[in-house]
Amino acid sequence: MKRVFFDKPQIVFHLAAFFANQNSLDHPERDLQVNGMGTLRLLEYSVFTGVERFVYASSGCSIYGSHAPLPLTEEFMSLHLTTPYQITKMLGELYCNFFWHHYELKVVKARFFNSYGPGEIPGQYRNVIPNFIYWAMKGKPLPITGNGEATRDFTYVGDIVDGLMRSGVMPEAVGEEFNLPQAPRLASSIWRNRSTALSAIAPAFKPPKSASGIPRTGCSLRSIRRATSSLQSKYDLRSRTRRDHSLVAENWDRIEAAARFGPGVSSAVREMANSDAVRTAEVIA
Repeated sequence: MKRVFFDKPQIVFHLAAFFANQNSLDHPERDLQVNGMGTLRLLEYSVFTGVERFVYASSGCSIYGSHAPLPLTEEFMSLHLTTPYQITKMLGELYCNFFWHHYELKVVKARFFNSYGPGEIPGQYRNVIPNFIYWAMKGKPLPITGNGEATRDFTYVGDIVDGLMRSGVMPEAVGEEFNLPQAPRLASSIWRNRSTALSAIAPAFKPPKSASGIPRTGCSLRSIRRATSSLQSKYDLRSRTRRDHSLVAENWDRIEAAARFGPGVSSAVREMANSDAVRTAEVIA
């Protein structure tokens, strides 16, 4: 970081994280070191070197918890957090508030909601979209936790990038929190809108994972009122998941080799894996 900040960057986009709720349950100390101390160090270096703006990649699932009133508005923050990941992502927002008020570091807190898009690798701590595509390509049922009625918001990676870039320049964004836009939700629609290759695959319903800590898959039904005026969505869930499937099909050998479902994965998903799919490999960039 000393080498990076020696060049005196004008804007810092803090996207690094020890991600995934299950991952933080398996490794809580590392989660705190990366998400807690790592964020604090970045904020300190930003102040020391005169950074003009600090954009923090926060997590809507972490900030709102599992019992927030709907729709999820930026003004609400929950104390009912159930995983180390949720706690440390909240900690990052609180440190940003401190540096904004105490040092006048211009911070923006962008709350992500289940981003998806090209380049995702299926695996234990990965997004449901690449995992669904992976199991469908393997001819396996799609493992659904719960009864299938849960809703979850997804944001295409292009919208994430657009929102972050605007957060780095908009004067009115300073000191604020934003639910990054795009509101299509994923439940049964993920296979109703899928490509032909996925259409014959039926879901397999499994008991809810205790690691989620989010009974309604809590990252659902968020308000995008604050971001709507300047961070408009322009990507369609149906077309983008279809594009994701095409990319997986085109790179199937590499993706199958890189997909990892380790021993810490829930038994529901582990039952879906066969010995061919579980092998150690380099995760492709």
